[in-house]
Amino acid sequence: MAYSTKIATRQSYGEALTELAGKYENLVVLDADLAAATKTGIFKKEYPERFFDCGIAEANMMGVAAGLAASGKIPFASSFAMFAAGRAYEIVRNSIGYPHLNVKIGATHAGISVGEDGATHQCNEDIALMRTIPGMTIINPADDIEARQAVEAAILHDGPVYLRFGRLAAPVFNDSSYKFELGKGVYLRDGSDITIIATGLMVYEALTAAEVLEAEGISAGVINIHTIKPIDRDIICKAAEKTKLILTVEEHSIIGGLGSAVCDTVTECCPVPVVKIGVNDEYGYSGPAVELLKKFGLCSENIIAKAKEALKLKK
Repeated sequence: MAYSTKIATRQSYGEALTELAGKYENLVVLDADLAAATKTGIFKKEYPERFFDCGIAEANMMGVAAGLAASGKIPFASSFAMFAAGRAYEIVRNSIGYPHLNVKIGATHAGISVGEDGATHQCNEDIALMRTIPGMTIINPADDIEARQAVEAAILHDGPVYLRFGRLAAPVFNDSSYKFELGKGVYLRDGSDITIIATGLMVYEALTAAEVLEAEGISAGVINIHTIKPIDRDIICKAAEKTKLILTVEEHSIIGGLGSAVCDTVTECCPVPVVKIGVNDEYGYSGPAVELLKKFGLCSENIIAKAKEALKLKK
């Protein structure tokens, strides 16, 4: 399964903000001295009067965004995931989450695929952190088309939203017929032996793995969970009932992310074995992004191996 077009979702983010600015006049963008990297610089070039560079002061930026939201604006506060979710967590919790303000957090450079920037910038904990904030919506798009539509969905949603984008160019597998629906998972492939539930950069890897597994006589379904919170309980429970076995895949810690959210769901509706692929209880390190993904098992080859191993758990 190969797609020639690859676009980083951070690029999709910057372009979508710019394209939507004319449609939503209350939209404003904030950044923390990283506009070139987060791609909000594209917006800045076209709408300089609606762009605010808050400097290397991410917590302060979140407070400014809260104030703008309280004044009727729709602010997108942008930085690397490590700083947007990590450094600024307390302000996000208390100044945005607690009053349930209409702030959108555009967090780029998430996960191991940040690559050479190393462990300090490879945020594998952001989804876990944001999941604990009451009322916070979390979106982790898988490709360019999904990311662009997710930005507009965030604008239309009344309340805080955490959008997770990547640095690495990702294959574009959705087409012009795709329609993003907040809180609804997408069944990309039917299967009867095992269901692979993936998010973000790992969705394409899951699809690739499912094709190989099919050729080897294993029927693997694939579900794209782009909205981690609120999670689509219905699609997950139906998959659990159908295949009796789930494999989750995410470019995030196996603690508190997609895998944990899926486990929380199936234990209530249809308890079945769930095997999690993600970053184990460890830090990343510096290296080329693609090589690091393979090193940490965030690739189709490991999904195939883990799926075969997981099948032994079925009774």
